[in-house]
Amino acid sequence: MSNPPRDEIVARLEPAVAEAVAAVGFDLEELDVQLAGRRRLVKVVIDADAGVGLDDITTVSRELSKLLDEHEHVLAGSYNLEVTSPGVDRPLTKPRHWKRALHRLVRIRLAGGGDLLARAGAAEDDSVVVLTGGEIRRLTYHEIEHAVVEVEFQQPPAQDLVKLDRAAGVVASRGDDGENTEESR
Repeated sequence: MSNPPRDEIVARLEPAVAEAVAAVGFDLEELDVQLAGRRRLVKVVIDADAGVGLDDITTVSRELSKLLDEHEHVLAGSYNLEVTSPGVDRPLTKPRHWKRALHRLVRIRLAGGGDLLARAGAAEDDSVVVLTGGEIRRLTYHEIEHAVVEVEFQQPPAQDLVKLDRAAGVVASRGDDGENTEESR
């Protein structure tokens, strides 16, 4: 049995895998197929606005197992399926990644040189609002060479969230000073 090139396998499977993943409410972030001994390892990375839990992984795994069994001829034999969510070090490369990173601390390397540590605000199709050094800034995605979410072990400062929400034209559910009020609870 011949082994088709990896890129060819991915290209043939990706439309069907993306459709199956979308049908159960998730985005296909990555599909990779590698040779692992005599079997193929099919790695599928999924994400959603609300995140991905273990039950979600199970649901997607079951759907993809059925699909891949139907496409076993493309894989040219048996396979192992691995379904996972993106790690915390996943680069923010698409507008939906930025939307999911709302209010998170992000390390940004600018295409023109320089780095920023900023809090992500509203993301649009071509740009994102960030708060850096106490100032609101709008960056187009072309200005961003690389960006990743920084792990934080505390809540973001309320005043930062208020600034970002105001910049986006959002009426915050917090009081004007960023503190919770009786009316917002």
